[in-house]
Amino acid sequence: MDRWFEDLVAEADAAPMEGWDFSWLEGRATEERPSWGFSRLLHDRVARVDAALDLQTGGGEVLAAAPSLPRLAVATEGWPPNVAAATALLHPRGVAVVAHDDSAATPLPFGDAAFDLVTSRHPVVPAWSEVARVLRPGGTYLAQHVGPASVFELVEHFLGPQPEEVRRGREPEDEVAAARAAGLELVDLRAERLRIEFHDVGAVVWFLRKVVWMVPGFTSDAYRDELRTLHERLETDGPFVAHSARHLVELRKPAG
Repeated sequence: MDRWFEDLVAEADAAPMEGWDFSWLEGRATEERPSWGFSRLLHDRVARVDAALDLQTGGGEVLAAAPSLPRLAVATEGWPPNVAAATALLHPRGVAVVAHDDSAATPLPFGDAAFDLVTSRHPVVPAWSEVARVLRPGGTYLAQHVGPASVFELVEHFLGPQPEEVRRGREPEDEVAAARAAGLELVDLRAERLRIEFHDVGAVVWFLRKVVWMVPGFTSDAYRDELRTLHERLETDGPFVAHSARHLVELRKPAG
């Protein structure tokens, strides 16, 4: 078992991290998808506008899969490896990729009322005042956000019980209140909790290397004991089950 544990961890540590592609987990982890089908919704909306902005695009995978794109399509991304991956994927589709740290309190590098549609899939921190500023009157913000206590079964295995203020971070109603304060109107809000299964410890290592905010500063060396305990549990009890939280939010900038 010890050799098997070490091999799984070493394989995951050596695996590539570029882009926002989770295909490395195929056969090793599963996650239910939200019922609303965000990619389909995004693809439908970008086909019907003149100018669209995709915030925190990751490697650009979701936007690049759209059958049709608007005359003006722009994406932002802050992590340098993802900027390179998104540029390679989106430039051939005519999408301008702008390096910008959307998680920081810095203005978006675009003029007022520049876009009919602003989209995002799993933004870190929505900058509502900036979203409202760059939207045209009557424009729409459509996004899928990570909700509160998402995958916290895994987080708390490594970090222990989290305080209530941490568990309720990203609460949908709190985000909507902040968006309204920035001048946006709620059109739609839906939330779901979805089952995730991790089938081996390598999948956990790779996931935590990829989604770096789950266990800040995670390395397999720093959390060797917790990983070994989890490996033994997986070997004895089967898949480790956690639950992701997702919500769909659609907002509109008033036309007046």
